[in-house]
Amino acid sequence: MTKKQEISTLFKSFNRLTALIVGDVMIDSYFFGNVDRISPEAPVPVVSVKRKENRLGGAANVALNIQALGAKPILCSVIGNDNESIIFDELLKSNRLSNKGILKSKNRQTTIKTRVIGNNHQMIRVDEETDKNLTENDQKALIKKIKSILDSEKVDVVIFEDYDKGNLSEFVISKVVEICNNKKIPTTVDPKKRNFLHYKKVTLFKPNLKELKEGLNIDINPKNNLEIEKAIKILNNKLNNTNTFITLSENGVYITDHTSSYHEPAHVRNISDVSGAGDTVISVASLCVALNLPIKTIASLANLAGGLVCEKVGVVPINKEELLSEIYVKLS
Repeated sequence: MTKKQEISTLFKSFNRLTALIVGDVMIDSYFFGNVDRISPEAPVPVVSVKRKENRLGGAANVALNIQALGAKPILCSVIGNDNESIIFDELLKSNRLSNKGILKSKNRQTTIKTRVIGNNHQMIRVDEETDKNLTENDQKALIKKIKSILDSEKVDVVIFEDYDKGNLSEFVISKVVEICNNKKIPTTVDPKKRNFLHYKKVTLFKPNLKELKEGLNIDINPKNNLEIEKAIKILNNKLNNTNTFITLSENGVYITDHTSSYHEPAHVRNISDVSGAGDTVISVASLCVALNLPIKTIASLANLAGGLVCEKVGVVPINKEELLSEIYVKLS
């Protein structure tokens, strides 16, 4: 079997997988327009809006990436019982995603991130949100919902998508990881600062460089693999995770299973927007983990996918055929 045939078979294997995505969902709202003058009221550009658009964001964008890769996503989160939640429901429906894992609470506000794009560049972002932890009752309801899905569905991997908006607390994380470990379901994490050290005994932990520095409160030179390895050792002693996968922006990615390590440089790209790149990376890496692939394969595919979506404006999921074509080019 040639390398191209192996990759084609691997991509077809994604189609039989199911991923449960747990975390903070949101609406990514966009105003697209042109900039050709400065406001007379203040030294700021004036964006003449030509188009408005709402998209699924946060953990919901991970679900879109999982779907785009051919796997079945199940999204689990708590949102507000507000007008914005209706928009979120409509977005799920229009993207052919199930809402069976979505809980609505009067204690929450549905998160909206509004980006103003002028001349294909992001000018400003406005956030409407709450970042408080779920109430005790809402946490218990979320765990109950997750357990119900894991009992009734054949889930191949559980993805924690943490945006520090409150869906994921130490209590929720520990309970879900415990359930998954008992069921031998691999867990992957895209962390943020608040819960950084709460993801103990997970299968793959994927912070970026900034999150790693802040989470461990240390400085790291991304060009020095010895410093990266030292930081990962400190992290592993705290979390006892199976694999650590660090995204290093223009310095590529670094992955280790704590017996062997691999560093892959970044690919040269025309970067338009890095928004949502982490969602794509964790999605590809998670499906690879579900298939028990080698760490080098995980790093290579996820790194390539993350770079591809950075060439797009706004938060968009990966295009499976585009990713496959790019891999074929690299192999030729």
